Amino acid sequence: MVCDDLGSRYEPARPPRRIVSLVPSLTESLAATDPALLVGRTDYCTHPPSLDVPRVGGSKWPDLDRVRALRPDLVLANAEENRLADVDALRSAGVAVWVTGPTTVSGALTSLGHMLAACGCDLPEWLEAARRVWDAPADGPSLRRRAAVPIWRRPWMVLGAGTFAGDVLRRLGVANVFDGAGARYPKVSVAEIQDSGADLVGLPDEPYEFGPTDGPECFPGLDVALLSGRHLTWYGPSLVEAKDVLVGQLASAHRY
Repeated sequence: MVCDDLGSRYEPARPPRRIVSLVPSLTESLAATDPALLVGRTDYCTHPPSLDVPRVGGSKWPDLDRVRALRPDLVLANAEENRLADVDALRSAGVAVWVTGPTTVSGALTSLGHMLAACGCDLPEWLEAARRVWDAPADGPSLRRRAAVPIWRRPWMVLGAGTFAGDVLRRLGVANVFDGAGARYPKVSVAEIQDSGADLVGLPDEPYEFGPTDGPECFPGLDVALLSGRHLTWYGPSLVEAKDVLVGQLASAHRY
């Protein structure tokens, strides 16, 4: 018997052979480890691009009938990305669900190891490579920045306290100015961001798709870095290259 990140027990009669993933980063993780196990994914599971399995709707609103029709031995979910009501509904229908919930890089690496073991997989080389990358010291003093990181607009929302992405930034030498806000994703105004003491605004391309013409124009007096949302918020094989990608993007921050 083993337990997922939320302490729910998982006692399979045999290792799972049919797995549906409701989380893009977990889909990528399993696809990079044993793709034959995947029989379903969400509309937002974009990596690897070559993955060809049925889609079951969105992460927040999956089509549970489609999930059940795929006859999964196990469904992979996340405490933040998926609704507890859907997890409960699947379990009530007799479907096993493994829920992850890491809020730090080290927690994510441990969580992935436990999840893959529950899937019957040996620990992959990419997971060990990610551990080596993130066990190494952060690069140089050039990243000593104070940042605000919006993740949505209309309304504006930013990274707050206790998030995985916030820990990624902290390990790169970037302090989140809204870390003490209390909420994980507080709603704020542009004026509050401008007056927060940040010397940098990081704009990821997901969940809101910020880009050169959508977001930077709101912060004319601040350096702005356009960030890869996958490398900032996903935990999986992307962690192997995330440090280099984000360091390069943060170092390229400028005023638009």
